Amino acid sequence: MALPAILKDKLRLPVVGAPLFIVSHPALTLAQCKAGVIGAFPALNARPQSQLDEWLAEITETLAAHDARHPERPAAPFAVNQIVHRSNKRLEQDLALCEKYKVPVVISSLGAVPDVNAAIQSYGGIVLHDVINNRHADSAIRKGADGLIAVAAGAGGHAGTLSPFALTQEIRAWFDGPLLLSGAIATGSAILAARAMGADMAYIGSPFIATDEARASAAYKQMIVDSSAADIVYSSYFTGIHGNYLKPSIAAAGLDPDRLPDADPTKLDFGGAETEGARAWKDIWGCGQGIGAVTETGSVEALVTRLEREYADAHRRLVTTA
Repeated sequence: MALPAILKDKLRLPVVGAPLFIVSHPALTLAQCKAGVIGAFPALNARPQSQLDEWLAEITETLAAHDARHPERPAAPFAVNQIVHRSNKRLEQDLALCEKYKVPVVISSLGAVPDVNAAIQSYGGIVLHDVINNRHADSAIRKGADGLIAVAAGAGGHAGTLSPFALTQEIRAWFDGPLLLSGAIATGSAILAARAMGADMAYIGSPFIATDEARASAAYKQMIVDSSAADIVYSSYFTGIHGNYLKPSIAAAGLDPDRLPDADPTKLDFGGAETEGARAWKDIWGCGQGIGAVTETGSVEALVTRLEREYADAHRRLVTTA
């Protein structure tokens, strides 16, 4: 099955910049789109809820103006992440705003709901649902999602435990639609590897946290530069769902990163800015295992340029040695 035009036209690389809780905002999303990759942000990052209307207006108008000025190099589309979880009391309002602005791509998480898919598809948008196993993937497609994001071991934030090889091959055994792969992808060669395994696109988060445009503290960005895969801790303690976090940030909060108890999944709450989960993301910093490739901070454009160069070099190496 061919990718829909929205996931291939206007793109410099087959990449979606993952929506980063708290970190992603219009400046980062716009920089990603202008650099030629799909930029994304979680709807819940806009607080209070009314700010989402302002953000969507800003992004829509800015990208339209950019395309008018640069018809030879139009921006990539953008995406909004919707948390489809019972504690997210904003979902209906946020979904209505996505319909108002005809958001091209919606990324749904923590719940596959047919009505959400239908609402986005009603105006021509597409829905990509993130999954950590084959059972969730099957459920999402049966409920009407257009495509899947396979969140494999090593991905930043809430992540699964399956190898990207295992997860991709199990999904591809029955699904020929849009498939993105997430999990420690931080180089151009990793993007090419994802495609070689059967994914259509790479889903990249942690390297963008260290960019100038990201809404992260200087300490957070520098910790990513200074850390490697050995500095990532996988724990359910902070939100009730397992995720990957920077070990030094856990230690800085006065906790022992090697002795974190498991938490009750019902602890997860997206109800407001002062929830336990929100505090966790502010103080305990999410990150994936691929950060060993992030050796300096810099602009989104510089990061995408590096990825593009590495992607081309990797492809050349394969062709030359084949």
